[in-house]
Amino acid sequence: MSQLVVRNLEDDVKAKLQRRARRHGRSTEDEVRNILRNAVREEGAPPPPLGTRLSARFAGIGLEEDVPELRGQLAKPAKIDA
Repeated sequence: MSQLVVRNLEDDVKAKLQRRARRHGRSTEDEVRNILRNAVREEGAPPPPLGTRLSARFAGIGLEEDVPELRGQLAKPAKIDA
């Protein structure tokens, strides 16, 4: 396993990391490892389609219909009645 030293970290950032670690029930070092692991896990992976992301975002508030993908369609300006 490798080691990484982070110098010149602001005191408030360190304090926030420590609070976050306590909330998650782990050491600050383990919390930082988890943050870094999650940050690079999706590196290079294509993002999910927009409809899938929208559906996931609104799933908890009652969105029940499928959100269609709009690939290849030109965006149209919104019509605003004055």
